[in-house]
Amino acid sequence: MSLNNTSNVFLDSVPGNSNRFQVNVINESHESSAAVDNNADPPHYEETSFGDETHNRFRISFRPGNQECYDNFLQNGENAKTDASFHAYDSHTNTYYLQTFGHNTVDAVPKIEYYRNTGSISGPKVNRPSLLEIHEQLAKNVAVAPGSADRVANGDGMPGDEEAENKEGEDKAGAVKFGWVKGVLVRCMLNIWGVMLFIRLSWIVGEAGIGGAYYLISRSLGPEFGGSIGLIFAFANAVAVAMYVVGFAETVVDLLKESNSMMVDPTNDIRIIGSITVVILLGISVAGMEWEAKAQVILLVILLIAIANFFIGTVIPSNNEKKSRGFFNYQASIFAENFGPSFTKGEGFFSVFAIFFPAATGILAGANISGDLEDPQDAIPRGTMLAIFITTVAYIGVAICVGACVVRDATGSMNDTVISGMNCNGSAACGLGYDFSRCRHEPCQYGLMNNFQVMSMVSGFGPLITAGIFSATLSSALASLVSAPKVFQALCKDNIYKALQFFAKGYGKNNEPLRGYFLTFVIAMAFILIAELNTIAPIISNFFLASYALINFSCFHASYAKSPGWRPAYGIYNMWVSLFGAILCCAVMFVINWWAAVITYVIEFFLYIYVTYKKPDVNWGSSTQALSYVSALDNALELTTVEDHVKNFRPQCIVLTGGPMTRPALLDITHAFTKNSGLCICCEVFVGPRKLCVKEMNSGMAKKQAWLIKNKIKAFYAAVAADCFRDGVRSLLQASGLGRMKPNTLVIGYKKNWRKAPLTEIENYVGIIHDAFDFEIGVVIVRISQGFDISQVLQVQDELEKLEQERLALEATIKDNECEEGSGGIRGLFKKASKLNITKPAPKKDSSMNTIQSMHVGEFNQKLVEASTQFKKKQGKGTIDVWWLFDDGGLTLLIPYILTLRKKWKDCKLRIYVGGKINRIEEEKIAMASLLSKFRIKFADIHIIGDINIKPNKESWKVFEEMIEPYRLHESCKDLTTAEKLKRESPWKITDAELEAVKEKSYRQVRLNELLQEHSRAANLIVLSLPVARKGSISDWLYMAWLEILTKNLPPVLLVRGNHKNVLTFYS
Repeated sequence: MSLNNTSNVFLDSVPGNSNRFQVNVINESHESSAAVDNNADPPHYEETSFGDETHNRFRISFRPGNQECYDNFLQNGENAKTDASFHAYDSHTNTYYLQTFGHNTVDAVPKIEYYRNTGSISGPKVNRPSLLEIHEQLAKNVAVAPGSADRVANGDGMPGDEEAENKEGEDKAGAVKFGWVKGVLVRCMLNIWGVMLFIRLSWIVGEAGIGGAYYLISRSLGPEFGGSIGLIFAFANAVAVAMYVVGFAETVVDLLKESNSMMVDPTNDIRIIGSITVVILLGISVAGMEWEAKAQVILLVILLIAIANFFIGTVIPSNNEKKSRGFFNYQASIFAENFGPSFTKGEGFFSVFAIFFPAATGILAGANISGDLEDPQDAIPRGTMLAIFITTVAYIGVAICVGACVVRDATGSMNDTVISGMNCNGSAACGLGYDFSRCRHEPCQYGLMNNFQVMSMVSGFGPLITAGIFSATLSSALASLVSAPKVFQALCKDNIYKALQFFAKGYGKNNEPLRGYFLTFVIAMAFILIAELNTIAPIISNFFLASYALINFSCFHASYAKSPGWRPAYGIYNMWVSLFGAILCCAVMFVINWWAAVITYVIEFFLYIYVTYKKPDVNWGSSTQALSYVSALDNALELTTVEDHVKNFRPQCIVLTGGPMTRPALLDITHAFTKNSGLCICCEVFVGPRKLCVKEMNSGMAKKQAWLIKNKIKAFYAAVAADCFRDGVRSLLQASGLGRMKPNTLVIGYKKNWRKAPLTEIENYVGIIHDAFDFEIGVVIVRISQGFDISQVLQVQDELEKLEQERLALEATIKDNECEEGSGGIRGLFKKASKLNITKPAPKKDSSMNTIQSMHVGEFNQKLVEASTQFKKKQGKGTIDVWWLFDDGGLTLLIPYILTLRKKWKDCKLRIYVGGKINRIEEEKIAMASLLSKFRIKFADIHIIGDINIKPNKESWKVFEEMIEPYRLHESCKDLTTAEKLKRESPWKITDAELEAVKEKSYRQVRLNELLQEHSRAANLIVLSLPVARKGSISDWLYMAWLEILTKNLPPVLLVRGNHKNVLTFYS
């Protein structure tokens, strides 16, 4: 097995080559003929050629005379100590050397030349070494055996397992369901044939004329029907109860007037009768939907008889008493006179429309109880459309008949006959022998304009019309009294308004909204006290128009969103008709009463803002969702047509959190620099048998995404099932994202337990870093002192919650048993309950962290829990120390800059640390300050570190040697046969040749930790350039030792390495 984790797809194997490392060595010293001190350590240089990659990519210089020391390993050290040991320019190969910290190395320090545009007048643009050049192995003939990999943790441990939640449906057995006739047709007809038909239609004809009534009807009874639209619609239905009850009370009061049996006065009598009536209706409604449906059928029969009675009465010859009250049977002159409008003072088309419009509100009576229908999809359109047709014909027929039989004004006096020789001036009544001219100067009590009981007078048998009025008003009131609570209950069940959750509860097999009934009763009683039908009707018109406007717009919006699930069955439906209907409803609202319309829309806007802010946890498959999807899709496609630009770069991260709740700190620090600016995907890899993994993965997808939403983390959750962890991450790196919204940065937690981890886990961990670099994706490794994985803590929490639930269930059982055994009625029950002395458990908070902290300290790692929340807290005044040692395109600088823009990190200042030469500290400090100012990045201080490459102290180096000791091969101390055997048995171990080759790099990591301890021990956060392990050169265990010694005993550390493409620019 090879020590590195690079897939052999990237390498060319050469059979027969037994050497682990192989390089082509060239002599580039300008003092090749000079004598060399045999006792001096030869300097080792990394390749520095960036020119002709085909021929000169892999070049290593060395002092002549020592080539035999390096034939069997890759020269990857950095021992050059003086500027005189190499050329600044090679005239033969046209390559240049970039000095990093005084050493000849590929990895470049930050320079302004890397960020210039091509052709810049301020200086030439220079290309930094690519990630490929510092990551790919030098030798192309290293054979790599593919290694096996098992499941490991996504960062630093095993992710926790979440179980899918199963929801049980509600038992609907025994519920009463209605067909389209009883459930929709009857209800709609009763509601439409309401109070307006019998006691206001004649007045409307008198005001607007026969043609005007047709205009109002044709535009009022449109195809609008649908379900609930919220509080306004429920409130409008509640007010409608008051309107119908007041209409009923008006008729009763008129009867009391005729018999001189008034209780107090007309207004108070209406209030008294209305209050008694609504209480009776409430009792019928509470009795259940089945009783209410039976009552509706009986009322419809009475109503049909009353309407027939009216039409019969129009052909029965009128007597003198009725003639004096304006009824002359069918007369062409009366029809012609009443055909046009004749509005009285204070009335107009839209004021009359406002009073008549509630007649059209009945079209939704069936839709309002859609939950009680057997087949709503078929019943609602069929029943509603048939009801609209029948009632429209009836309204038009009644309007024409009453307009052709009754004059507008009549005195009621049989003595007001025409005197011989009198000029009628075209008056229909005058032509028929009656003089009602005094009605022009003084109020009259009869005729279409004055008598609300015209239909009773015209009918063949007056009491039947009274019965019809009672039937129409009471049936409409009953339907509204049922509709309003149903709509309100549905709204409350959706938990949109949490304060109204109390009214969501239902009772009985039909889930009757008893609490909603009483709320509707209170609202209706409040409006009944107004006791004026013409005042209540415009209020209802305003609210129903707003409701219908939203219903129409909803139909249009659903069509516009092009959702495949929106398939209207109505054959002649057109989306633009719906839009026109919505606009027309809004316009009519303002014409009727502009200030009432403004108030209505202010209320709607407030409710909209409230719901938007609260974001209730509901999913209705709304057209808004569909349109959001279409917009997102269009924007994503449009984005693919635009080339990426450095000014628009933002970190788009794949975070290997496992389940997002198992590593909250890793997610929090990533979310801090991606929120509202970049893509963040929490990823989990399920390893094992494919069938089991896919089942586990699918069952937890929704739960984990919901956890992100609940905790207000703007991130996505993605999971894959794979044979090994590395394969899963490789799939995520290649396939995640959409179009331009693809991840460009991999974020992983530091593997704290690497010394105890199995070999395959280390190979996978280092391997995914190699894979990220291969795919030109930046890498961020985050280390905190306590580690990230809190899955064991969550497991303890779940177990304790289960125990708590069992305890509460047991206490409830004991309490029930005690109560059953108690005696003495209610008093004994309470006495027994009090003896139980059960302590009420403290309410649980939403935050799982707070719940964990309340547990016993011995049951979990308290420090781990505290560490897991450290990035949720506001960071106090302090610093973010940025050790920008190598120029990776600017990602190492961009991430901490974004952090300082966040509310939790805004009090932290940036301190910049860069490497440099001791003799050029001030010059390099000025150059870096100039670069940062061009980037418009504010900083508190800049430190040039000139002693990075001196050897670390002996104690520090000893710690490093002890760290790697268990993983060393020590082949140089063995004979050749034994050494070869050890290599075959443990190819993953660190060889002496490898350790010697990269000794200078190891020195640097240890020395950097010393400098970090000296300068940044008190920082809030350290952002540090991540060292790159060249494939085929650095073994996995040595690389892990580098990361360990580099970040040991420090505050939270972010090891960052971009993909060596510019992410910063000083061009605006």
